[in-house]
Amino acid sequence: MGGTSREQRRIKPARRWSLIMAVAVAISAELAWAGNWKPLAQDGLHDPANTALSQLQNPAEALSKLPPDTSGNLVNWVKALEQGKINPRNNIYPETKVKVLDKKQPPDILMKNTAELSMVRFPHKQHSELLDCSNCHEWLFKSKAGATPGFNMFAILQGEYCGRCHGAVAFPLTECKRCHNEPRPVSGGAAKAH
Repeated sequence: MGGTSREQRRIKPARRWSLIMAVAVAISAELAWAGNWKPLAQDGLHDPANTALSQLQNPAEALSKLPPDTSGNLVNWVKALEQGKINPRNNIYPETKVKVLDKKQPPDILMKNTAELSMVRFPHKQHSELLDCSNCHEWLFKSKAGATPGFNMFAILQGEYCGRCHGAVAFPLTECKRCHNEPRPVSGGAAKAH
């Protein structure tokens, strides 16, 4: 029972429709949420009667000084890190060793199994500047290419794999081109982007 044929790997129309609907719902939710940051006393998370609330910095005061983004919490965290605007703590205990990767080790990963969409180039360096390798490997992603079972867009949209952070603390899944960023080559040498 060898591998599956290209025809068997194609997204069936019903599943494709489900994926389109899931993305449309996510975009609608994102558009409804996007806008200016609410003061903590009005965000629905903090108790406005709490007298200690005045000791906390409101999001507009803190986040407006960081590089802007077009979605999510409206902050481009990678640019903020590159510009030295933030210096995240990469460990709690001083003896914890954290390795920040350069562009050569390991290289970015090119994910080609994206149906008709542009391929995904996963940037290891930017992720390792914010997270230790053990945050994702080996429990969420296997280090060996192609060894992570069930890794697909449906699972990501349901909060698994990339969806653990993206949509929660990193840019939302509605920003398709942030991940699907590598044009697919077509015959004749030209690149085709979707």
